[in-house]
Amino acid sequence: MIDIKATLSESEERMEMAAMFLEEQLSRIRAGRANVAILDGVRVNSYGSMVPLNQVANVSTPDARTIAIRPWDKKMIRDIEKAIMDSDVGITPDNNGEIIRLGIPQPTEERRRELAKQCNKIGEKAKVEVRNVRGDIKDKLKKAIKDGLSEDNEKDAELELQKIHDKYIKKLDDLLAEKQKEIMTV
Repeated sequence: MIDIKATLSESEERMEMAAMFLEEQLSRIRAGRANVAILDGVRVNSYGSMVPLNQVANVSTPDARTIAIRPWDKKMIRDIEKAIMDSDVGITPDNNGEIIRLGIPQPTEERRRELAKQCNKIGEKAKVEVRNVRGDIKDKLKKAIKDGLSEDNEKDAELELQKIHDKYIKKLDDLLAEKQKEIMTV
């Protein structure tokens, strides 16, 4: 016999993962404001092994248009610059011997529209995942009827599942709307 509460909490967990995925992906999109998350994918060659940038340097945002990277070992400046140039960040680093600065350019109107489209694509992926979870759980509930679950319990569980689905779709829409606003703000 199927445990409805466990099944619904499993579905909610999977939908939450989709929301977390969207949040993480959106944080990496450069919207004209300095955000250290755009450097999350940068790996630096440190003594023969590739490590995340934040393990070899302090990364901060002194103002809205600048990211400052202060290496813990000054010998790492060249390696960090090379890693940033090789990554898909798309910003040329500028260093003064102690600190590497990344100036975040103001995106053009066309670039903002592209970024908005990119956000919508990622958002759609997350929504599809939430819908897939709902479909999987609905199938489980339908099969459970054959295993002795009453139709009333199945209908109640389906309603609860729909509420969870709607809650997460709204959460994804809110995340997207917030990012759109951030992108389109000049």
